Amino acid sequence: QFGSFAGQLGDGAAMYLGEVLGPRGERWEIQLKGAGLTPFSRRADGRKVLRSSIREFLCSEAMFHLGIPTTRAGTCVTSDSKVIRDIFYDGNPKSERCTVVLRIASTFIRFGSFEIFKPTDEYTGRKGPSVNRNDIRIQMLDYVISTFYPEIQEAYSDNSIQRNAAFFKEITKRTARLVAEWQCVGFCHGVLNTDNMSIVGLTIDYGPFGFMDRYDPEHICNGSDNTGRYAYNKQPEICKWNLGKLAEALVPELPLEISELILEEEYDAEFEKHYLQKMRKKLGLIQLELEEDSKLVSELLETMHLTGGDFTNIFYLLSLFSVDLDSSKLEDFLEKLTSQCASVEELKVAFKPQMDPRQLSMMLMLAQSNPQLFALFGTKANINKELERIEQFSKLQQLTAADLLGRNKRHWKEWLEKYRVRLQKEIESVSDADAWNTDHVQVMNSNNPKYILRNYIAQNAIEAAENGDFSEVRNVLKLLENPFQESEGFREVKEDAEEEGATASAAACAQETRSRLPYCSKPPLWASELCVT
Repeated sequence: QFGSFAGQLGDGAAMYLGEVLGPRGERWEIQLKGAGLTPFSRRADGRKVLRSSIREFLCSEAMFHLGIPTTRAGTCVTSDSKVIRDIFYDGNPKSERCTVVLRIASTFIRFGSFEIFKPTDEYTGRKGPSVNRNDIRIQMLDYVISTFYPEIQEAYSDNSIQRNAAFFKEITKRTARLVAEWQCVGFCHGVLNTDNMSIVGLTIDYGPFGFMDRYDPEHICNGSDNTGRYAYNKQPEICKWNLGKLAEALVPELPLEISELILEEEYDAEFEKHYLQKMRKKLGLIQLELEEDSKLVSELLETMHLTGGDFTNIFYLLSLFSVDLDSSKLEDFLEKLTSQCASVEELKVAFKPQMDPRQLSMMLMLAQSNPQLFALFGTKANINKELERIEQFSKLQQLTAADLLGRNKRHWKEWLEKYRVRLQKEIESVSDADAWNTDHVQVMNSNNPKYILRNYIAQNAIEAAENGDFSEVRNVLKLLENPFQESEGFREVKEDAEEEGATASAAACAQETRSRLPYCSKPPLWASELCVT
C-alpha cells in the first residue's frame, strides 16, 4: 500500500455471501461492504458511511455504462445507525450514517491476494500470513486460471509453467488495456495499491477516485496522496509496478525471469496500442492509422493543459468541428471551446500557493543543509511544484480575462489547423465523404461521454441523501446509465409519492444552497474546495 508491504489486505469491511451462476454460465460473486465487524477488521468497526457508499455505488455503475471493465453495485442501503469518522484526518470527527453496498463481480480476487505468501519484507519487517504455503498458492492459481481463464487451462493443461506464463501475459494485457481506458476518460483511481488491482482486469474498490475536470497531467484525486504516487499521469507505470509485485508473488510457480520478460515485452506495447486506438476514435479518425496521430493527440493534450481545458467537454465538442468551417463559424467554434477553458479566477484557485512562505523557506534551507532530514519531511518534486505555483500565481495577478481569452484562442486555432489537415487526409481516402462524416460523428459521439460522475455532482447527491432525500442519487444514476446521450431530460426521476413527501422538506435546504447547473457543466468554483481522502 503506497509502495510498502502492509501485511494485510484492506480494512476488513467486506462480507462474502457466495456466488451465483447465471443462465448463460456466467459467474457472479456477491459481497456486502460495510455490514459490520469481520475477523479482519483490525481496530476498525467494519462499517462504511453514506458518503463513501454513494460514491462507490454511482461510480461502479458509471464505469460500466462507459464500457470500462468494473465491479458492479447491486444495492445501496442506509440506516439510522451512526458511526464517528474523521473525514480529513484533521481532528474534526463527525457522526455519519452507516451504509451497506452490495457489490457484484465475477471475482474479487486481487493481485494482493497472492501476497499472503510473501516472506519477511526487508523494509517493513512484515510478512504474509501464509508464508511458505506454496500448496495454497498452487490451489489459488489452479482456481483462478481454470475458472476465469478456462481457454488457457485447456491449452496448457499438461505444463503448469507454460499455463501460468500464459495467464500472466493475459492479465498483463488486460491491465494495460484497462488503464488505457481510464486515461481516455480522465478517470483517476486514487489508491492503486496491489490490493486494489483485480486478477481479471476489472476496476475495483472505489474510494477517493475522481474524474478529472480541468486537464492536468499531474492531477491528484486523493487528498491523502501527499507525494502524488497515484496521480493521473502515473497510473500506467504504477499498474505496471503492481504487475511486477504480482510476478514476485507467483514464484516459484512462475519463475521471475519468465514473468519479468513478459511484463517488459507486453505491457507498454499493449497500453500504447489500446490508448492510441481509443484516442483515434475520440477524434473521429476512423479511416487511416497514421504515425503522426500520436503527436496530434499529445499536442491536443498540451493545448488542453495550456488553456486549462475541461477534459470531458473539450472532447465532446470536437465532433462539431468540420474541415470546411468558414471564418465566422470557426470563430463561433473557438468561442465554444474557450468557454470550456479555465477562467482567471479558476486558475488563481488552482495555482494558489499551498505552503506558508516561512515553511517553504525553511524547507529550501533544509534541502541544502541536511538532505537526509529534508527527505523525512518532503520531496524535491513537491518543493519544485510549490515554487511553480508561486510563479504561476504571481503571473495570474497581472492577467486580464481578455488577455487569457486571446491567448487561449490562439492556442486552439493552432491545434485545430493540424486537426483539420489530418481530417482532410481521412476525407481524401474515401469515395463518399458524406457517409464518412456520418460515421465520423457517430464514432466520436459514442466514445466521448457528455456525462461523467464529477465530484460536485456526487457531492450534491450526497448532501441531499444526508438530509433524507435520495431522489438526486436516482437522478444521477439514471443520467450515468446514458453517458453518451444528448438529452437533459433526466432531471426529474419520481420516487414513490409516499417517500417523496416525507423527504422533500428535509432535502430543501441542501439543494437550495447551490444553484443547479446542467449535469454536463464544468464544475463551479466551489467544487475546487472539495477534498476526497
